[in-house]
Amino acid sequence: MNQHITRTEHSAPVREFTVLLSPTRRGARLARLLTTAHLSDWGIACEPAAHIVAELAANAAVHGRVPGRDFRLGLTAHNGKLLRIEVTDTRDEQLPVVSTLDLHAEGGRGLLIVEALADRWGVTHGPVPRKTVWAEIDLVPRPLHRVADIHDPVDHVPAFHDA
Repeated sequence: MNQHITRTEHSAPVREFTVLLSPTRRGARLARLLTTAHLSDWGIACEPAAHIVAELAANAAVHGRVPGRDFRLGLTAHNGKLLRIEVTDTRDEQLPVVSTLDLHAEGGRGLLIVEALADRWGVTHGPVPRKTVWAEIDLVPRPLHRVADIHDPVDHVPAFHDA
């Protein structure tokens, strides 16, 4: 297990955590628990990231499993602005596929969840025989559009009367 803090050119901390885990349900569960613990220690909201890690780790355990080879979980928080999640397995020929939603299927929703929660995600190949499925979450809140309130509508302009 590796955890360290490095400094970038702007002197802002970059936090990193990596760990090898067994490609089993237990390993996938441990990936989620470790993610929650580390992000909590780093002061980062962890619920979306925990769901993403759970799905990517489960995929690595089910679809990326090669007997005797672990999968790697990597978390990197860049300057408090970006969280990158990486799950690397040893089945580069087994690419993740976003399936269409089938309400009667028992599985197949994992990448739909990742797609909904991550700001970006994708796959990086190599080195052979590995692939890394990654997801990024922007940690800086996006500006919210003001929703008009019944008692204070946005387009309301107060009337001024001459006395």
